Amino acid sequence: MKIIDLFSGVGGLSQGFEWTGFQPVVAIDFWEDAIKTYNHNRAEKVGVSMDITQFNNIVLPEIMNKHTIDGIIGGPPCQGFSTARLSNATDKVHKINESRNHLYLEFFRAVDLVRPEFFLIENVRGLVSANKGAFVNDIVERFGDIGYNVTYQILNASDYGVPQNRQRVFFVGLLDGQFSFPEKHNYKVSSRDAISDLFESTDDAIQKYSSHSKNEFQKLMRNGKRSVKNHEVTVHNEQTKSVISMVPDGGNIKSLPAEYWNIRKYNKAFQRMNSKLPSNTIDTGHRNYFHYEENRIPTARESARIQSFPDFFEFIGAKGSQYKQVGNAVPPLLAKALAEKIKSYLK
Repeated sequence: MKIIDLFSGVGGLSQGFEWTGFQPVVAIDFWEDAIKTYNHNRAEKVGVSMDITQFNNIVLPEIMNKHTIDGIIGGPPCQGFSTARLSNATDKVHKINESRNHLYLEFFRAVDLVRPEFFLIENVRGLVSANKGAFVNDIVERFGDIGYNVTYQILNASDYGVPQNRQRVFFVGLLDGQFSFPEKHNYKVSSRDAISDLFESTDDAIQKYSSHSKNEFQKLMRNGKRSVKNHEVTVHNEQTKSVISMVPDGGNIKSLPAEYWNIRKYNKAFQRMNSKLPSNTIDTGHRNYFHYEENRIPTARESARIQSFPDFFEFIGAKGSQYKQVGNAVPPLLAKALAEKIKSYLK
């Protein structure tokens, strides 16, 4: 079963689908660092850094001549709607701003050209309520007009074995059948469960494990490996470490005396992971949350674990780029749960 991954990033969605037996024949993203990482972790170097309009015009026809594509997946940016007046001055309708939403419209054009058995769109949960649901309605109607039955739902990654409370909306369109989203798992993976075998080391970004895997999640992430990469620890100054040390397990800046509240201007700043619960959402900035025990931000590898990237998956580029690549990705274990359910609908 062959898929195309648009706006792929490093390939979190691709990884989940690959685990389920799907084969990406091409993955595109405009960010070169992400594509370097995508290709570095795969025997088939199908990642390409290019503009999606150029891809649709030049590359996609060649792909269609060589392959039968079963699905198109990706997270096209959706920028918003303009409000256009109808002839009746009291009546208004939401309309796509084509200049701001050309990336989303190009995703639609790719699906329209290929007509695969399914498509999957991932986006931020705020899309559901934005413009009073106008984007949701547009996706359902636009893809419905070319034959797809579209279902959408906000999913929390922690419900599918990912040690992170990360809520995103997913749209799945099928040419045949009405998709039903996978059932939630009956367990949660905590931040301690996720990274407790990764201990602090300032010597090298490559580190051997300090213990045997302590649970099924760690065993799954390690998959027989004996060392990890991207585990370079950030060394904070003494003042910063002193402030972090006052934040309790699961606490944030509001756990500190009031004189510290202006260090960062919002309540979620200086948030320490709760060792007994899934982590809060891993972001691309990596400066606003801390290890549940150590007085530091998590390493790129610890963040990747919390995103459910396996330890063999290496992130290429400068450390800041690694954090951004991790934070932008779809958790592979969540992608796997979706891919398994989609696979059950295919001929």
